[in-house]
Amino acid sequence: MAALVTTVAGVYGRNFAHMPELHWRYGCPSVALFMVMSVAALHWSLRRAGWW
Repeated sequence: MAALVTTVAGVYGRNFAHMPELHWRYGCPSVALFMVMSVAALHWSLRRAGWW
């Protein structure tokens, strides 16, 4: 699960000047919400499969 968040944070941790999300009002909160929701979905699916 940490690899998913690390991948998303690694992409957004780069210093891009032309990422449209950087100029959106809710760009950063929406990326943070995406990370939380994707980790929750991954956690749920792993628990349901019996891997956790």
